[in-house]
Amino acid sequence: HVQLVESGGGSVQAGGSLTLSCVASGYTVTAFCMGWFRQAPGKEREEVGKLDDIGSTIYAASVKGRFSISKDNVKNTLYLQMNSLKPEDTGMYFCAADFCNLLVAGVPSHWGQGTQVTVS
Repeated sequence: HVQLVESGGGSVQAGGSLTLSCVASGYTVTAFCMGWFRQAPGKEREEVGKLDDIGSTIYAASVKGRFSISKDNVKNTLYLQMNSLKPEDTGMYFCAADFCNLLVAGVPSHWGQGTQVTVS
């Protein structure tokens, strides 16, 4: 049973930083591709970034240069380092995992419960 648990969200002032974590269980992070998504109130969920099957990171244009995704295979954990946060970064952040073709297509099957990020 695949389980993803995010943590690290909170409230921060514009220009601040936060690091989100996503602990995976029920599989090893090397078996799936993983990524981060977010959903702001009243808006559709959007992809923030992902690690592809060759270990490259791909970011949405809106966060490129400010956000960084990394993975610790020993801890089975995916991270999202967020710097220079803006009010428009506010939303619920989710990690997701699946076979790489599904994550790349934007339709992963496994999702965490989300962690709230509020930037004021």
